[in-house]
Amino acid sequence: MMVMIRPSRPDEGARIIEIWRGAVDATHHFLTAEDRLAIDEMVCGFLPHAPLWLAVDENDYPLAFMLIDDGHMEALFVDPARRGTGIGAALVRHGLTRHPKMTTDVNEQNDQAVRFYERMGFRRAGRSPIDGQGRPYPLIHLEYLN
Repeated sequence: MMVMIRPSRPDEGARIIEIWRGAVDATHHFLTAEDRLAIDEMVCGFLPHAPLWLAVDENDYPLAFMLIDDGHMEALFVDPARRGTGIGAALVRHGLTRHPKMTTDVNEQNDQAVRFYERMGFRRAGRSPIDGQGRPYPLIHLEYLN
């Protein structure tokens, strides 16, 4: 399968939210139902309008997305049906071409994601006991070391 990476377009918000929801439901089992709903509401308010990088298939159908803000990867989510196919790694490599010292944060409870980023060359640079919204989901702070 051929994958291309390109900027998102305004009309792709519904698909982006679909990818986000599927990926979170597949990997974020540690979230309480209440927190999952609150985060969903927040994400639906900003994600469709954010400047994202999309990984798309040969039919230009979005399979994954990444959000980078000032060298910090704020989000990387892959359609759960496409996990393990290299799409996430392709997006990270794309981001690193633009931001060679990229950083990111990952939920400590999402051990698959922690291992993924470490395989990609990221190293632990710190830890926070709460997430960015003050919820009790510890974050591992990662930085890319080339």
